[in-house]
Amino acid sequence: MSIEIKTKDGHVTITNEVIATVAGGAAVECYGIVGMASKNQLRDGIAEILRKENFAKGVVVRQQVNDIHIDMYIIVSYGTKISEVAHNVQSQVKYKLEKTLGLNIDSINIYIQGVRVSQD
Repeated sequence: MSIEIKTKDGHVTITNEVIATVAGGAAVECYGIVGMASKNQLRDGIAEILRKENFAKGVVVRQQVNDIHIDMYIIVSYGTKISEVAHNVQSQVKYKLEKTLGLNIDSINIYIQGVRVSQD
């Protein structure tokens, strides 16, 4: 699916993959995020960190009439307060989508797929 925006100059179409990529990019900029995880985990439960070009695989964009809902699958850094990290991701992603694409997001659901110890 995609979002159609009508302007005085014509139509703008924004695909769900574009929304997911912008959301994933905004999420990994947040403190405490190691990376994005795939929404389709393997059976053994290992969460693989996605590369920049695959951020859309860790984000699900759902549209219901005029509502946009986003599900994000992330991996957090060990030692961070998970609830704070999740709240920061929600705020950052909402802000970035509103400013970059001009979309009003109704909900951003965060799914923690793993915790990683940093290797300094």
